[in-house]
Amino acid sequence: MSDITRGQGRRNAKLASLPIGMAGRAAAGLGKRMVGRDKDEVQQEMLERAAEQLFSVLGELKGGAMKVGQAMSIMEAAIPDEFGEPFREALTKLQAEAPPMPAAKVHKVLDQQLGTKWRERFREFSDEPAASASIGQVHKAVWSDGREVAVKVQYPGADHALKADLKTLSRMSGLLQKLSPGTDVKAMMDELIDRTEAELDYLGEADNQRAFAKAFDGDPDFVVPKVVASAPKVVVSEWLVGTPLSRIITAGDQATRDDAAAKMATFEVSSPFRVGLLHGDPHPGNFFLTDDGRFGVLDFGAVGHYPNGLPTETGPILRLARDKRYEELKELMVQADFIRRSHADRVSADDIEAYLKPYVDPLYAESFHFTRKWMQRAAGKATDVRGDVYKTSRNLNVPKNYVMVFRVLAGCVGIASQLEANAPYRSIMERWVPGLAD
Repeated sequence: MSDITRGQGRRNAKLASLPIGMAGRAAAGLGKRMVGRDKDEVQQEMLERAAEQLFSVLGELKGGAMKVGQAMSIMEAAIPDEFGEPFREALTKLQAEAPPMPAAKVHKVLDQQLGTKWRERFREFSDEPAASASIGQVHKAVWSDGREVAVKVQYPGADHALKADLKTLSRMSGLLQKLSPGTDVKAMMDELIDRTEAELDYLGEADNQRAFAKAFDGDPDFVVPKVVASAPKVVVSEWLVGTPLSRIITAGDQATRDDAAAKMATFEVSSPFRVGLLHGDPHPGNFFLTDDGRFGVLDFGAVGHYPNGLPTETGPILRLARDKRYEELKELMVQADFIRRSHADRVSADDIEAYLKPYVDPLYAESFHFTRKWMQRAAGKATDVRGDVYKTSRNLNVPKNYVMVFRVLAGCVGIASQLEANAPYRSIMERWVPGLAD
């Protein structure tokens, strides 16, 4: 039995400690306010401790716990500035860090997946992981032909941990929603559960990566590492050097941040037409910029299959919203099952306008300035349970074929807001989304 699966009861206990710990802090905060402490000061202190506990637990447990934390990190720009720094720091760590798996366990996986003579396939192999993530970690090596390669090794027992954690965390979606404004946590959890098997299938991931690498081979703006070898629990691909997007967010100059946001949106939106696949894991840990300015993309476990491009209603929905033709848009949304016919009388054209405004704002200008302030206003409306926008969302439905599409679009917007980027979002969307420019 592996470390990641040993003691599932202890894992569940750690996850269960989150709401208990936060409830205890809330009670303590009330007590402090009653004895004269400043309300904002108490709130800041409580949120700092909540962030520290939440993301240390999610990162420590790897598996589905860390996967959820990484998915939430996309929308960290929505966290209000006055108490956002603790969350930001913890979320950034989750994008690329996790406690490493011991070398002996790595060797055992490689024995099982590549054969006991696997070392003969490498000139060099580093036992120290170069990066760790939710269900696997990456080691740098030199392949037999002299190429530097990245060896992605899945944690033993990751399948059990991923499934168990997602089941446990799905029961905490209400709590996680409060800590991640802008993220539809329940929908995110449902999608993560649906794609569990695909996430664990490294052979399938390698096939996805090969398809992307072939489609973008020689592209002056994008690069995808080519796959060298693969097995059910191991993927070996080219080692590429670049600046992680998380570092560009914190330290990049304006021109670099603008370029990264534009290329990220272009890659995500164009892929269904260029590859027939949608890269479905847009968090900063999966992106980097090479020294020659190309936008690099990693991790192809979460991929949507769209052989004919994006679903046909995507463009018309965005176009009608952009043109403020909300009565027509409501009819289309009912036809496409975004609004259940039984709920149609509960949603007005004005409701739809208010709900979609944040998604449509970037389409009104040649270049849109994505900012944390803008993202915070949009997310605040979407998650305010007392507001009309939140009530509208309860009457909307996202058809299964669109769940990943809209989550990826939201991810691009969320990361662009972290970058505080100016990006030609409208021209990118009009080029790659049929029916939008009409």
